[in-house]
Amino acid sequence: MNHNLLEFDMALGRQKPETIVHTDHYCPFCDRENLENIIDSDGSILLVRNKYNVLKGTDQFVLIEGDACHSDMPEYTTEHMRKLIHFGVHHWRQLLHCGKYQEVLFFKNFGPLSGGTIRHPHMQLIALPKLTNAITVHPEEFEGPVIYAQNDVSMTVSDQPRIGFWEFNLIVRKLTDQSLDTLADYLQIATDYLTHHFHKHCNSYNIFFYHRDKTIYAKLMPRFATPPIFVGYSIRVRPTNYETIAEEFHNLYGK
Repeated sequence: MNHNLLEFDMALGRQKPETIVHTDHYCPFCDRENLENIIDSDGSILLVRNKYNVLKGTDQFVLIEGDACHSDMPEYTTEHMRKLIHFGVHHWRQLLHCGKYQEVLFFKNFGPLSGGTIRHPHMQLIALPKLTNAITVHPEEFEGPVIYAQNDVSMTVSDQPRIGFWEFNLIVRKLTDQSLDTLADYLQIATDYLTHHFHKHCNSYNIFFYHRDKTIYAKLMPRFATPPIFVGYSIRVRPTNYETIAEEFHNLYGK
């Protein structure tokens, strides 16, 4: 069986800056006067071509979320958060529909267990001209008890998780300015929950975006050590109390 496989340029990768563990190291996203290859901006939000294009055969981009290095989505104003999501989805869809790429990955790493290297809040876009197989997205991985629903957007907790344990999902069934505002609001609530209320040892998460059949999906995963039975055997695990999470959200953020 042929799998999707990308080559990681180790020589270039060794040159990448790192500020998650070594917080006193130089942050290239703070040094805005020397940023190169800026593609677009909206206030403090920037889209730049990734200086360290470590995945061979791809085009990599970085969406810098703002100019505050030690902030994150829960601390943004509602206006800034909504502007960020509109900006990110716009450029993601432009890349998807430009005709050059078979797939465009849009995701966010936050924290030491997320796979990221820079603390400054940012998202990434990786444009893939060719894949061996299409990216597999199963709608049932986004289904489960509904936490919130409004403006053609719903937030759920997975009853069929993609990997295991807690996974929160956002489903945008109709793309409008209002639905993107709601997507931004729900992302802000979910990231606040993960980093402030979910688990005292949770300091990392990922957000993954998918676009299928005119529907946008987003999956939020708190990151801990990956369950070994998933790593070794692809067996997924679901917590016994996953159905009670909606009540906790409602108590914290209202209905």
